[in-house]
Amino acid sequence: MKTKATAVAGLLGSLLLGASIGVQAQTIDPAVQAVLESSFRSQGIADKSRMIPDEVQILCSDQAFFNSPEGQKKAIALQEAALKAIKPPSDGKYLGDWKAGEKVAQSGRGLTWSDGLDSPNGGSCYNCHQVTKEEISYGTIGPSLLGYGKLRGNSQEIIEYTWNRINNSKAYNLCSNMPRFAHFNILTEQQIKDVMALLLDPNSPVNQ
Repeated sequence: MKTKATAVAGLLGSLLLGASIGVQAQTIDPAVQAVLESSFRSQGIADKSRMIPDEVQILCSDQAFFNSPEGQKKAIALQEAALKAIKPPSDGKYLGDWKAGEKVAQSGRGLTWSDGLDSPNGGSCYNCHQVTKEEISYGTIGPSLLGYGKLRGNSQEIIEYTWNRINNSKAYNLCSNMPRFAHFNILTEQQIKDVMALLLDPNSPVNQ
């Protein structure tokens, strides 16, 4: 009979460090599920269902299976599905207000139990990227965004790529650490437009 400690170890092994488990890591141990159900509670908008990984998260947590022929085939299918699901802006306009986009990029607010459904979320971009030269603290998980538009230009290809990347980065890199901002409704369409402007508008501090 599995103890809670064993179940937790199974959770870490199968969902986070699945390299040694292979195909078996494609399912969640019922004992692990029971621990999650009994150890956490839903409160406000923070629902326990967030702890249950989707197909992409399960696959990327199992590097042994991911690197297998079957895993690679599944990864390609999931990546193609992610790209296909991204919708262009409803009004055809990709760029919003870079000043509003800077506020989104610098905000780490949102998605906690104390937030409401109508509370605006932030993008927390600074947690992984350098966004402006004035920042004294920023994350380095992702590349610096300084000069993003200045270096890449404003071609339609770059605009659409940037839009898609913000909406769901896993459309290009299935195991990307970047949040799926549109897929999980973290940012609104307008907020994504504003972040687009922050990255591509020549007057934005990103491009100065």
